[in-house]
Amino acid sequence: MRDTSAALAAQPLESKKKKPEPKKIVRRMPVKKKIIVRDLSWLSFNARVLQEAADPNVPLYERLRFLAIHSNNMDEFFRVRVATLKRMTSFGKGSKMHLEQNPAKILEEIQATVIHQQQEFNRIYKEILEKLEEEKIFMLNEKELNREQQKFVLNYFNEEVRTNITPLMIESIQHFPILRDKSIYLAVVLGKEDNSIRQKFALIEIPTKLLPRFIILPSKEGEHNIMLLEDVVRFSLPSIFSYFGYDKFSAHIIKVTRDAELDIDNDLDTSLIHQLEKGLKDRKKGKPVRFVYDKDIDSLLLEYLMRRMGLSKKDNLIPGQRIHNFKDFMDFPQSVFAHKHHRRKSFSHPLFLNAPSVMHVIQQQDVMLHFPYQSFDTLIDLLREAAIDPNVTTIKITAYRLAKNSKIANALINAARNGKQVTVVLELRARFDEEANLKWKTRLEEEGVKVLIGVPGMKVHAKVCVIKKRIGNKTVQCGFVSTGNLNEVTARFYGDHCLLTANRAIMADINRIFTYLENPKHDLQVLAACTVMPVSPYNMRRTFLRMIDKEIKNAKNKKAAAITIKMNSLSDEFLILKLYEAAKAGVDVKMVIRGICCAYTENKSWKKNIEAVSIVDEYLEHARVFIFHNGGKPNVYIASSDWMVRNLDHRVEAAVPILNNDLKKELIDIINIQLSDNVKARILDNKQENEYKHTPGKKINSQVEIFRYLHEKSTTFTPASY
Repeated sequence: MRDTSAALAAQPLESKKKKPEPKKIVRRMPVKKKIIVRDLSWLSFNARVLQEAADPNVPLYERLRFLAIHSNNMDEFFRVRVATLKRMTSFGKGSKMHLEQNPAKILEEIQATVIHQQQEFNRIYKEILEKLEEEKIFMLNEKELNREQQKFVLNYFNEEVRTNITPLMIESIQHFPILRDKSIYLAVVLGKEDNSIRQKFALIEIPTKLLPRFIILPSKEGEHNIMLLEDVVRFSLPSIFSYFGYDKFSAHIIKVTRDAELDIDNDLDTSLIHQLEKGLKDRKKGKPVRFVYDKDIDSLLLEYLMRRMGLSKKDNLIPGQRIHNFKDFMDFPQSVFAHKHHRRKSFSHPLFLNAPSVMHVIQQQDVMLHFPYQSFDTLIDLLREAAIDPNVTTIKITAYRLAKNSKIANALINAARNGKQVTVVLELRARFDEEANLKWKTRLEEEGVKVLIGVPGMKVHAKVCVIKKRIGNKTVQCGFVSTGNLNEVTARFYGDHCLLTANRAIMADINRIFTYLENPKHDLQVLAACTVMPVSPYNMRRTFLRMIDKEIKNAKNKKAAAITIKMNSLSDEFLILKLYEAAKAGVDVKMVIRGICCAYTENKSWKKNIEAVSIVDEYLEHARVFIFHNGGKPNVYIASSDWMVRNLDHRVEAAVPILNNDLKKELIDIINIQLSDNVKARILDNKQENEYKHTPGKKINSQVEIFRYLHEKSTTFTPASY
């Protein structure tokens, strides 16, 4: 059994007696040019994804996946961030107070950067195609088919494709159709070789939601020939338009990206669900924020499309190659590769290998799970056990992004069927998962689960769970706090940490969080009572600012002082400025930031520059970890929150202290392995040029080393070591 009373007493957190801050915090804006523009930093991150696609040491299949990830990232960037900047331009000079530059200037820089990245993307894809051909894998277009393949393609079109397309003769349509986001269209010019008929324009939506994007063609032995669905349609154009008398066709892919922000108004008479349903419909008609087209498109057709869609040269017109919606390459057929790429298989935490009860183990001691190295099945087993344990009375849990066929949700449904009181706080506004979460809300409620839909004006992003069990006259509790979503699919490739605990103080704070979520009219009074867990929007920023201040004080007093943080994104001005203050005082500041990093890391006036790296590799680095030296007695936290304004002021987030010394050491070891990475780590300098970190000696790929570290701990496991 653990004794954590001393550790709890050492935590420099809020006292119960302290009055809560006002709900609205007045914040001064930082001095200009103190931080890097967020959107440009994000583009620098997406350039790191391109670096992985360009790396010849990465398996070909993974290189294609990184191109697909880059494409998908860029789509979301335009749907959300560029759309937001475009909105801000309409506000005029008033919008400048929120940015270091005016939105129009940032949009210009985005346009230039995106075009440069698109050129690099095209170069990498061409190189990958050459490598694929060396392995006898060929991407064929409609002009490269032999007779057998032509017959196959025409049959496939007639049997599978024809009934799923509706060609539109767009010149004869009074109201130009709304081109759907996430879809690609074939823009076609119809003509006659002898020019006896005036040319016409047509549009065909490629049915990628209904049919595979990749068609495997008949091939010689030892070869694999693959054709894209749009090229199947291109090949079949004479068949599609035969009755018009045309015999000359040119066709080019186009794509529109639309504003994806949901405008949720404050009409108190309209339920959030109805607002979401309306917003999802409106999203399909959102303003175009990007128009991507084949650079070889007929100039008259391009001019016509721009005119009918109301686009100008200022509307992020991006010339590209033949292929768009490259995100579909995540599903590139793996069967064609002779050398299969296999992910390292996750393994069970040793404490749960032969344990008959997950809850019993957690009651005995805190346990830390590290995904995807260790199996996510432990969380599913915990909830399944709770669902059938006759002594369990209550399960409360937050859910942000559930898997499509969620085993977590199924366990909760089974618990409700078994008479447990099950409460799920389901965030309906999880971006791009709104429709899926609406469906889960209906399903869970049909099965008797109490579903809460969050807090007005805030997203619930905390990952917490409490399970209550009645034994005789005593109630015992256990649960968890995680850095990642309760999604068994993404847990296979998202790097996250999860603390399973029965610690009374932590469980009391988790219960306070649920009390707030069940009745947010309490305002922040309930969250103010949390004794060990920093919680947004109440005190998370303030807690971390105070911890940084303590390190600054120690540094000024010539004592050892250090701060090590890991997160997805760093953009909060006040925490960044406080880190600058720490560097100026001589605090040893180290950071592992996967995505946005708005902090400068070098300054001549600082005693110590900030050491910052970004790791982009096979697993997506998703965890948030905060380590403060604290005079040699480290304060270590994991959290659901990045250091961003949206997380700290506009979301319900939770951080939790790691109180067990062995678990502290384990987490610190893992972060130190990442800081020593000299294979996949890129240096985040002031220019954010993404130079790889090179150090002499042994090559260290942190994800490989962390797997080895945890696996060795597992194989040499003794109960005393945990």
